[in-house]
Amino acid sequence: MNIERCGNGEKLIFIHGSGMSGRMWYEQKKDLKECFDLIFVDLPGHGKTPDYNCKSVEDYRDCLYNMIKSNALEKCYLAGHSLGGAITISFALAYPDLLKGIILIGTGAKLRVLPKILNEIKGNKSEIVEYIINLSFADKASAELKDYFKKLMLECDADVIFRDFNSCDRFNVMDMVELIKIKTLILCGNEDLLTPPKYSNYLNNKIKGSKLSIIEGAGHMVMVEQPKHVNGEIKKFVLNKE
Repeated sequence: MNIERCGNGEKLIFIHGSGMSGRMWYEQKKDLKECFDLIFVDLPGHGKTPDYNCKSVEDYRDCLYNMIKSNALEKCYLAGHSLGGAITISFALAYPDLLKGIILIGTGAKLRVLPKILNEIKGNKSEIVEYIINLSFADKASAELKDYFKKLMLECDADVIFRDFNSCDRFNVMDMVELIKIKTLILCGNEDLLTPPKYSNYLNNKIKGSKLSIIEGAGHMVMVEQPKHVNGEIKKFVLNKE
């Protein structure tokens, strides 16, 4: 898998959501590289990584495992958004000894996907991408911000986007997340329509010792809508400055 790496300190791997790439984390790259060794992943079929025909969260998880082992990135922190959060949860359940902690952003133990997305993305990509992006941001988000993410998603093949959302729709570890015992931070925008705050509250209730922050004035793309707040929470969490 293609990765971009910068900075120094604790290893912090960022995993993007459906139809995106490592380029979605530009606000984290800008602010956190002074504190951490940042690794931004392009999942298979996204960004600069070839398509390995991943069809499930577990497929992506195992590709991530191979990347971590081949680059000697053990004892890292994983930060995942949406689909990336599901991958992070799955990784924490399967390979906890490789991790120091996890950061779950706009995700859940079960991820329901609107049927319109699954039914129409292959035949009507442009319209459905716009539909997804409009649901992904709080009301006050700028047109420029939405346009950037729309263009990013349009770069991804429709079949890959379908497999991403289908993987999310099939993901369900509601009866397993309580087995996660490693350090966990949970972040969610209070206006998130795709993974509502109740999803994050469930994770917080089930993962013993986890910390939850519901961030005002943000939707599903909380990491770019409220970057100072998100980055501040990440710094406190990783650097043990609670």
